[in-house]
Amino acid sequence: MPGEAVTLQLGQYAGCAGAHWWGLQVSAPRSPAELRVSTLLRTEREPPTPRLVALELKGGVGELMAGGAGTEAAVAWNGKVAAYLGNGSAPPDAGSRREDASRDGKGSSSSAVQGASPAPSRLAVSQEVPSGGSVRLWSDYLNVRLHPKSVYVIRQYMHDGDCGCLEAFGQGESLLQDPGCVEELEDRLHFYVEECDYLQGFQVLCDLHNGFSGVGAKVTELLCDEYSGKGILTWGLTPVSSNAGDSRKNIYRLMNTALGIARLSSHSSLFCPMSLRGSLGIKPQPPVAFPYVDCDASLDYHSSAVLAAALDTLTAPYRLCSSQGSMMHLAETLTFSGRKVVAAWASLPFPARPGCSLPDALCAHPQAVPWKLLSPCRERKVSGCFAQSVVLRGVGKESHISSCAGKPPASPLHACESTEEALQRYLHTLFPGAFSTSHVLEQPCHTQPPYPQFFSPLLTRQGFLLDKPPRYPSAAVDSIPVLAALQAAPVVRMLLRGLYKDVQKLNARRWASFFSAGVEQDDFQEALEELQTLAQAYETGFEADESEDEADSD
Repeated sequence: MPGEAVTLQLGQYAGCAGAHWWGLQVSAPRSPAELRVSTLLRTEREPPTPRLVALELKGGVGELMAGGAGTEAAVAWNGKVAAYLGNGSAPPDAGSRREDASRDGKGSSSSAVQGASPAPSRLAVSQEVPSGGSVRLWSDYLNVRLHPKSVYVIRQYMHDGDCGCLEAFGQGESLLQDPGCVEELEDRLHFYVEECDYLQGFQVLCDLHNGFSGVGAKVTELLCDEYSGKGILTWGLTPVSSNAGDSRKNIYRLMNTALGIARLSSHSSLFCPMSLRGSLGIKPQPPVAFPYVDCDASLDYHSSAVLAAALDTLTAPYRLCSSQGSMMHLAETLTFSGRKVVAAWASLPFPARPGCSLPDALCAHPQAVPWKLLSPCRERKVSGCFAQSVVLRGVGKESHISSCAGKPPASPLHACESTEEALQRYLHTLFPGAFSTSHVLEQPCHTQPPYPQFFSPLLTRQGFLLDKPPRYPSAAVDSIPVLAALQAAPVVRMLLRGLYKDVQKLNARRWASFFSAGVEQDDFQEALEELQTLAQAYETGFEADESEDEADSD
């Protein structure tokens, strides 16, 4: 049986996604369980703690570790939240409605709401900007306990401010060339690795837009060298927050992203860029939007919650109680022929009505799967894939047939004997020739606070669709069905080529400050060539007959 995984969070936005992810773990019921809690959590202790090493900058963890990382006992979050009734944006008097979150011994939380609204709405938690209110840092809504070995604060750089920030790839690389920093990191890794019965690998959540991309490059290189044969699944995360008014930050983001993808993918078993941004390129694009989620993508608290729910679903194949699939097995099914980069897709929530069978839900979308691309690419109409891993959760397996007895099946999907077979046939129809693995779980994605309640009033408490909003305000959405996939697909070529072309247009001489941080221009050009080589692995045959200009025309 596949064993445990150690998770690394590198950077503030990675911490935002991680905090939500850990919250999803502890909110899920233990029984009956389809996912092994022990894969991610240290379950031999109560309450369970994440098997986590988080690297953060000075000022980036708030009051989480009062005396500095590793020197004080770990403390669970007992900060404040802003609670209000509305459609996802804080009212002017949100501050007056703030309540202390009450917490029991197991780390669960509840909050009171003052005032009322006649309109159907959800209880939400607001990130107050720019006053530095309830949700500024990922530690503000972390609702699990951390071991003292978990958080390592890098004191050479500040989390926030006009100077002293970790903003360039070379700065991040240099940190992991410091023997003291490497020794501290290795000590924390060894602590978790040595208590594992069988380590299957590492999950790396890494900021891609800032200097943590350089930290991640060195961390994955260290893992690759020291833990040969173990899976290294790396998720490069980018917030939506725009740098439109700061061309320097925008150019730095572009160059950090290009270097990060090239270096992280080379040292990982699998690499997946994830963001609600419309594009990783230089031109801003509208953020990804889901039809039943009232998400303010500019808030890290919101956008990272969407990514966390997708991550919790995408990683299910190597956490299943009923399967012996491992992290390496998942990577090997997707990354053959040099395709180390994969794209993520998600339907959140998966559109299904109460009591609706899975064939009925799938047949409502005969031309395309109802999911959104979470790996930013300007061109989203590129279809097809070479290989994919698909997970559907939150749909009851007992209600897979809706045809009346004695009548012929309404469709080939209705003739399937199980939800697994119905999903597999559906994927085969839409992606003929692709290598598809799929899993169907009854266990939904649980969305109790501090997960944001940014869901449409058209959802039931279980996340299923209603025809019209209820007459009275409904209770919070406790869980949602989710469909998510990792794909080795032609869309990855568009992502990599678009990024390559944007960086090539830059005049590198104008950005000497970026290279003065430690990256040689020759190394930068080498990384760009690696992006080009990676992109070529996703050609379908049609592109090979065209010129590069024609193949990548907008």
